[in-house]
Amino acid sequence: MGLDAFASLCCAIPVLVSLLAVRVAYVLWRSGLPPKPHAAGLRCLIVLGSGGHTAEMMNIISELQKDRFTPRYYVAALTDNMSLPKAQVYEWSLIPAQGGSEKIIENGQFTQIYRSREVGQSYITSIGTTLLAVLHAMWIVTRIRPQVIFCNGPGTCIPLCASAFLLKVLGLGWSSIFYIESIARVKKLSLSGLLLYKLRLADQFFVQWPQLQQKYPRAQYAGRLM
Repeated sequence: MGLDAFASLCCAIPVLVSLLAVRVAYVLWRSGLPPKPHAAGLRCLIVLGSGGHTAEMMNIISELQKDRFTPRYYVAALTDNMSLPKAQVYEWSLIPAQGGSEKIIENGQFTQIYRSREVGQSYITSIGTTLLAVLHAMWIVTRIRPQVIFCNGPGTCIPLCASAFLLKVLGLGWSSIFYIESIARVKKLSLSGLLLYKLRLADQFFVQWPQLQQKYPRAQYAGRLM
């Protein structure tokens, strides 16, 4: 590489970094605004988690306007064998008796994602699994291009939300991320919630206890959703 090319590269790097910083600032600013209305249905990515996370999320999803939030893509961890069947049962319950099975294929789809770290897994080996989970999340978000993401605490939501935020920064898609903290979190946020709150990845951040809203002022108090 010649001196002229090296000098040009040194000049280009600060410009690119500045443009990236401006783009990130714009995404953070726009994320705080109300989402733009859409006439057609909104592609939804719904993140499920084992145990109470799925029960809470399905309770939230049952209150949505089904014709507005469709199609719905449900995502759960690869080792979670209970969450997606519950979502499938729910989607089947929405099909009229005279409807065909093709309805569930159109309105509800289901996929799994690698976990970043299993319970009890060493931190050394979790480096590789975390990288795999991030790449898998990027592939899922790029393929679906969700317009809305609903999540409520499982760790699998972090790589998915980070991937969606990256696509917004790159101008390759826009996803409004709605995070609803679990009702079990009374005094402090979960690790997933804390990361999304501190990094400002969520467009709307809801808590179910007033003392949490006082502690985290950018959160919105939604009341009891269960």
